[in-house]
Amino acid sequence: MRIAEQMKTTLAALADPAQAARMSAYMRGQFAFHGVPTPARRAAIAPLVRSLKGADADVLLDAAAALWRAPQRECQYAAIDLLAAHAKRLDCAHIDALLALARQASWWDTVDALAVVTGTVVRADRALRQPRMDEAVRHADLWTRRVAMLHQLGWRADTDPARLFGYAARLAHEDDFFIRKAIGWGLRDYARHDPAAVRAFLLAQGEALSPLTRREAAKHLGQPA
Repeated sequence: MRIAEQMKTTLAALADPAQAARMSAYMRGQFAFHGVPTPARRAAIAPLVRSLKGADADVLLDAAAALWRAPQRECQYAAIDLLAAHAKRLDCAHIDALLALARQASWWDTVDALAVVTGTVVRADRALRQPRMDEAVRHADLWTRRVAMLHQLGWRADTDPARLFGYAARLAHEDDFFIRKAIGWGLRDYARHDPAAVRAFLLAQGEALSPLTRREAAKHLGQPA
């Protein structure tokens, strides 16, 4: 908790009202901001993040939760910076806590960053932990489903294609923009490793996938899907 308070104080000292207004407008006025750009935020909190090297996972998650309760969006970004830096200390027992954060003050910016953190945790022991994503993709909360759809981003050869394509097919009927976009993004990312597999999936699914999903997925395939 003390680390969280120190981070809040550090970020508040860098507040720029004019920049805060621009950042809030970019996020459609949904969140308050201090007005601290990402490079400045990360530089400012870096010593505090490093100070938790070797800290217990529960300490990390408690600090992240305390930061998440702050109204300024940079505090939530700082929580993600903290978790990302120490993700190797998290295990299967902490996935629920990460998904719980994704369901609070939810928007694509925090959810997608948490998907990366969750993916790092899952990738460390895929046999044990990926079934947790099988549960998440069926969750009633759309942001939890988005985390599941995106958790393999950047995995390339470590990607479980059966899960990637299975999740995409399972979510294909949804009309939510953020789900459709996530499906396309997940497929497009894997296409950098195995374009033939993604192209075959798009052809097999046909009109079951939304036009938005198909456009996103086929962006780098070199031909219309």
